[in-house]
Amino acid sequence: MKIRKNLPNYLVFGFFAVAGGLWLAQSNGPRTVAGNQIIVKIPQLTAQAAEGKKAFDSTCGQCHGLNGAGTDKGPPLVHDIYNPGHHADEAFFVATRFGVRQHHWPFGDMPAQAQVPKEEIVKIVRYVRELQAANGIVYREHRM
Repeated sequence: MKIRKNLPNYLVFGFFAVAGGLWLAQSNGPRTVAGNQIIVKIPQLTAQAAEGKKAFDSTCGQCHGLNGAGTDKGPPLVHDIYNPGHHADEAFFVATRFGVRQHHWPFGDMPAQAQVPKEEIVKIVRYVRELQAANGIVYREHRM
């Protein structure tokens, strides 16, 4: 009987708890600003990631945008689709070496960037992973 009497209070509390949880979840990750471009929180980078940023800016940024935020030519890499459980680090090496067929986004195929040395790709991946982590994108097991 007491639960029935307090049911409206429980419903109101439940509503605000769910709404607050959704707001918090949305506010912790990257936010879309225009098209596929997102707002990216920039962390304090390790030395290797800082070198990766330079390489990213000169090779990848033209399509994937400043800080991996995306452009009208390529998707944001600071996006949950690229979390390490769905796209392991090796996927970045394969994409750079051989290119990628369009599959997640409507930008067409990504051409190979075979001119980028493996050592530079290592640094680029470190940079992208540090950006992702700072924006709440962490390993999540991929399930089909």
